[in-house]
Amino acid sequence: MKEVAAVPLSRIWVLYGLGLMAAPHCLPASPLPLSALPSPILLQGSDTVAYRDPAAVYVNGVFHLFYTYNQSRGENQDVRMAVGASTSSDLIHWTPTRILTRIDPNLNFCSPGDVFRWHGEWRMCVTSYPRPNGEVYGNQNARIWLMRSPDLADWSEPEILRVKGPDVPRENIGRMIDPYIFEDRSDPGRWWCFFKQDGKIHRSWTRDFETWTPVAGTIAEGENACVVVKDGWYYLFSSPKNGIAVQRSRDLEHWDHLALLTFGQEDWPWARGRITAGFVLDLHADPAVGKYLMFFHGTGPDPEPKVFDTRACLGLAWSDDLVTWQWPGIGADSVDAKYDKTIHEELRTILDDDQKYRLQFGIILPFRSRIFPPPAYSLIR
Repeated sequence: MKEVAAVPLSRIWVLYGLGLMAAPHCLPASPLPLSALPSPILLQGSDTVAYRDPAAVYVNGVFHLFYTYNQSRGENQDVRMAVGASTSSDLIHWTPTRILTRIDPNLNFCSPGDVFRWHGEWRMCVTSYPRPNGEVYGNQNARIWLMRSPDLADWSEPEILRVKGPDVPRENIGRMIDPYIFEDRSDPGRWWCFFKQDGKIHRSWTRDFETWTPVAGTIAEGENACVVVKDGWYYLFSSPKNGIAVQRSRDLEHWDHLALLTFGQEDWPWARGRITAGFVLDLHADPAVGKYLMFFHGTGPDPEPKVFDTRACLGLAWSDDLVTWQWPGIGADSVDAKYDKTIHEELRTILDDDQKYRLQFGIILPFRSRIFPPPAYSLIR
């Protein structure tokens, strides 16, 4: 009987990968190629425009992005402040900003917290941020509000959220900003609102969006709360002075600190002043995306108070586990270059000892993501 020489497993693995490249039509449909995005910046600020406080929803293959839109005009740099919106199907090409709220310095609607469905309509919570006298920050009349829409395009006038209870007059509610509304994971029909007051995150709940019950105590210091449920845990993302803090809890009472995210801030002049306002969109189960996406804003290179109304950009990162994050162009000048060199060396070692399995490296490397899984980057600072 003729003997057959054994083929090393490493060679089988390489040949299997070549088979995938030879028949790409046999591969399953790929999710959105996030790593191919040209930049972590989605919307670029300027000397007259700032994009801040993002929130997003993904419907029928379209990303609907909502944000604070600040525009400075004239010699005195008078600021127009409103909730703006743009859409995109690929996270690269965005429609021009649509202004959703009236321009009024005594209100300055802004900071959309999140967008969700309730009783057949879309709802979005926002902030009013009065600056009638050119203040840098909103005055003591700042409040939180709710807007409604049938289609994500046409929105109602904001209605105030009486999260301190129905009997507390509006003037006695106190300054509050940055609402985020989500449904209780173990008690469907109970909706929570997290919001910032006195520098800390507070909470209140409702079942009808009319009568709210405040809960004593605070959750954390900071602002721009966002909550995502994963594997029976609530993950809280909030913004301290810089970066995005990550905590988790089973019961909304006891929280464990997991990380402080600053992504590529050290290498990003546009975000060197501050990274903040992280909003996480859970698309990990959607085959078109398959990730948790975080939208955030960055200001720089000057500190945020100096450029509050200008330059701020909206950025993007993504994750499989809500703790380790990647973003477009990560390590483009170092990590990926070293990774490509490693692949060259490993293939040469495997292939050069046997003429039968020699390849042209220029063919395999463009397809390396199909054969070699990309490295995991731990991006917590």
